[in-house]
Amino acid sequence: MLMQATAQAQEHCASYYAATANEKTNYPVLRGEQSADICVVGAGFTGIATALTLAERGYSVAVVEANRVGWGASGRNGGQMIGGISGEQKIQQRYGEAATNTLWDMHWRGNDIIRERVDKYGIDCDLKSGYIEVAVKRRHMVDLREQYHEYRARELPDEYRLLSREETRATVGTDAYVGGMINMRNGHLHPLNLCIGEARAAAALGVEIFEQSPVKDIRHGDKPRVLTAAGEVAADAVVIAGNAYHALERRHLSGLIFPAGSYIIATEPLSPEVAQSINPLNLAVSDLNNVLDYYRLSADGRLLFGGRCNYSGREPRSIKATILPRMLKIYPQLKDVRIDYEWGGKIGIVITRIPLLGRIHGNVYYCQGYSGHGVSASHVAGEIMADAVTGTLERFDLFANVHQWRIPLGQWFGNQIVAMGMLYYRLKDIL
Repeated sequence: MLMQATAQAQEHCASYYAATANEKTNYPVLRGEQSADICVVGAGFTGIATALTLAERGYSVAVVEANRVGWGASGRNGGQMIGGISGEQKIQQRYGEAATNTLWDMHWRGNDIIRERVDKYGIDCDLKSGYIEVAVKRRHMVDLREQYHEYRARELPDEYRLLSREETRATVGTDAYVGGMINMRNGHLHPLNLCIGEARAAAALGVEIFEQSPVKDIRHGDKPRVLTAAGEVAADAVVIAGNAYHALERRHLSGLIFPAGSYIIATEPLSPEVAQSINPLNLAVSDLNNVLDYYRLSADGRLLFGGRCNYSGREPRSIKATILPRMLKIYPQLKDVRIDYEWGGKIGIVITRIPLLGRIHGNVYYCQGYSGHGVSASHVAGEIMADAVTGTLERFDLFANVHQWRIPLGQWFGNQIVAMGMLYYRLKDIL
């Protein structure tokens, strides 16, 4: 029930996104007694998406954030807007054909929500359409062909096409891949500006957002109370949306989710000629390894390059030294380009890779653990959580009823187990 003792409010890390944010949020600290229909803990994508969905439906909502809006993974990630929810195949195996159509609709719903809100609320977040999955080896092309035929069978209305090695080389400016598939329903964006813009939209609809207010405790009851050092919120229901950075409800959630480090570097702005040579279609790029690389161009022409998650819980001494060799392996022509930013943070990993959705004592809900695929998934999850707290549980139960593996003996031990498991997948990538 208690949160970590080291819950000291912090500002954003020194990322490219923080340096180019449209605004610095300055919502008040929670003080005194407040009330709302629903209290959301966490002002990342899941929390803000849940709050905005509820506000659009007429509910009163309070959001309590330990740091700033988008402070965690929501404001630090690769900015890749990719349809799908991790663990979809396992969910389908669990429920069979009965869940197929629902899962297909959820697969793309997050992308649709983002596009709808960017348009509806005029959010400036550099949203661009276009994404390519690139195959490092021949067996990856088998997976891409299966995806391609599923898109055809489902009559996906957006442009998608398989690429040969030569076409892939022309599209991403490197000979590192044996092929790929373009999907124009996916895309990329400035994640922190998206989160800040959605928070602004929620606040305009009456959502009370409190920053710099770490939650110390949740008191259960008919009207649960969310407690901070200086105030509290009483609500009919609570949604915990803190992902890798909270330790609330340890009795129920410990051993189910583990923080993994994810890191990104950003180059200086590239010349138009260089940018055109490595990414002429301005696509988000991700390879198909289990431990993958992902990259894209920013709105001002920088290459943002990330990947090689650290599952052990140890931070690298130098993010640049960890990530730059990966970038230069793909683009050796960038060896003299300056690196202007390097940053990282924690993402929530679930052993099953199925996001962790559930509830405690009937009126305290939780939603976390996208295993590195959260930009779009968190938005559909916000809609699912809004449905659940207001009584519609169909999609929520698809996740809540899945058996999740719990690793005992604490976070450190759990992270070592996860790291050993990922070493297996890394070896598969190599072989």
